[in-house]
Amino acid sequence: MKRLFSILAITCLMAIGTVSANATTFATTTATVTTVTQDDAASEDLSFHQELKKRFIEGGPGFMGIVLLCLILGLAIAIERIIFLNLSTTNTKKLTQNVEDALNSGGVEAAKEVCRNTKGPVASIFYQGLDRADEDIDAAEKAVVAYGGVQMGQLEKNVSWISLFIALAPMLGFMGTVIGMIQAFDKIEAAGDMQPSLVAGGIKVALLTTVFGLIVAIILQIFYNYIIAKIDSIVNDMEDASITLMDLLVRHKK
Repeated sequence: MKRLFSILAITCLMAIGTVSANATTFATTTATVTTVTQDDAASEDLSFHQELKKRFIEGGPGFMGIVLLCLILGLAIAIERIIFLNLSTTNTKKLTQNVEDALNSGGVEAAKEVCRNTKGPVASIFYQGLDRADEDIDAAEKAVVAYGGVQMGQLEKNVSWISLFIALAPMLGFMGTVIGMIQAFDKIEAAGDMQPSLVAGGIKVALLTTVFGLIVAIILQIFYNYIIAKIDSIVNDMEDASITLMDLLVRHKK
């Protein structure tokens, strides 16, 4: 959790600095431009990164800032989960072979020592089963199943927050769209005339918030699917390893 807060704090500081720098750059550029021809020439020379910054500022600091916050929080949680899941991945076949060799050569205590020296949920499940090896097989199986549920909860920790941000980002974008359209119609009503210049700004802001909300949702969805696939892979290894451990204990007791 401390690692997550550190990543989040650093990312927020970088984002705030970037937005402030972008706002200053955009204001300076707007003040120095004197003709429409110069505006067009400058826009043609903008790189993708500069164009992205420009569109972000044009979208307004309100909803765009909230959408950016969803991206920052979602990425922070996703990165923390990916690091945790990669550290939790174990070579199950190698671990099973080492445990079997330790059982045959040094007994249960030697096998438990192998599990203590191995990271990951599979090794923890092996240890819980071996710790009940002196009892009957049913007790060992119950311990493995119970601790497997605990380990699965650890793997899925905070993943629901990523799905929340995936749903929230486009919703905020659509809300910005609705508000922008309302502002555009308010200008039409106040002017009493349907002029494109009156509504272009509001519609532009509305569309920009929608686009950025969808971009954030797409990015987080990719990370979310990777995390879910990684969790499923580890859970399958846990279930397969549990069955293998029971077989080892049955053979060891004979």
